[in-house]
Amino acid sequence: MLTQTESGLNFEYSETQLHVADSARAFAEQYIRPHIMEWDEAQTFPVEVFKKAGELGFMGVLVPESLGGSGLGYHEYIAIIEEISKVDPSIGLSVAAHNSLCTNHILEFGDEAQKARWIPKLARGEWIGAWGLTEHNTGSDAGGMNTTAKREGDFWVLNGAKNFITHGISGDIAVVVARTGEKGDSRGMTAFVIEKGTPGFKSGKKEDKLGMRASETAELIFTDCRIPDENRLGEVGEGFIQSMKVLDGGRISIGALSLGIAKGAYEASLKYSKERVQFGKPISHFQGISFKLAEMATEIEAAELLVHKAAFLKNHGKPVTLMSAKAKMYASEVCVRVSNEAVQIHGGYGYTKDFPVEKFYRDSKLCTIGEGTTEIQKVVIAKNILK
Repeated sequence: MLTQTESGLNFEYSETQLHVADSARAFAEQYIRPHIMEWDEAQTFPVEVFKKAGELGFMGVLVPESLGGSGLGYHEYIAIIEEISKVDPSIGLSVAAHNSLCTNHILEFGDEAQKARWIPKLARGEWIGAWGLTEHNTGSDAGGMNTTAKREGDFWVLNGAKNFITHGISGDIAVVVARTGEKGDSRGMTAFVIEKGTPGFKSGKKEDKLGMRASETAELIFTDCRIPDENRLGEVGEGFIQSMKVLDGGRISIGALSLGIAKGAYEASLKYSKERVQFGKPISHFQGISFKLAEMATEIEAAELLVHKAAFLKNHGKPVTLMSAKAKMYASEVCVRVSNEAVQIHGGYGYTKDFPVEKFYRDSKLCTIGEGTTEIQKVVIAKNILK
């Protein structure tokens, strides 16, 4: 999808993309679908499923084979996240956060020793990764963070807390950004890698959420937590800048997650509309329903093109900030609209847990909030187009 050829853009999926999509689809059908509502109701984070995903290469999609990963690009990554999310967005979200945030931060900014130390375990799914930027009082205003890291010889002492952290309890390792300079200074924050079991590092409250309930979200708490300087990623003061670059790729992930939700809700609605009979014919024959389906299909296609264009730029090492913001903003809003219409098409049944669309509806809203709200994406887009 959107690969460059001598004759221009190629809109066909490659054999590799089709193969990984098939593999992800089979994985989701076998290991995820039978347990969707069970995990959702109990808010179960199924660690064993992510271990299996690691065996299949889904936990190190973008990681080079030399470090234990699959060595694939962003188009294949989108295919994997999308197929998993069509079945259960919660699992798709966790796979995305593990790959694009924690693992990718170490991959992009760690030195060779750090990558060799941590990446293979993450890529194989032996370890589950977390990534900590957000705090209780600093969501979109990440630069105002209160968590501090103060140097003491060859160590850093961290104090503070992070909030809304995916895998905050079950994660074996976390990349955490802490303030090492003045509050609000974009060069006053530094990234550190912290392993589970480090004294002074613990998990806090697990969030009780509207949707994405099988994707664990919790606090990370640091109390005089001593981290060796060898766990610092990059130079002192580069943590925030690194994070913004990591989020550029992360927004492609959320675009893929949004596509999966939208396609899952659309396909369920298409099927239902052909089976549900009212006034002597399937409801798909009524213009009120068929027009909804037409709009859903068109918006999904437009979102897909934006997400894959961002992937194309990322794969080729081109600036991606503007396009990933456009893709994330549009795809996430589309998945909310499509999920909303899916419930409407299902009528009363769409409001029950017997049909899948109520869960897509609940899960969809996170996409317009996580990894930069729709409003933040508009800020990023406006800043870039008004340069």
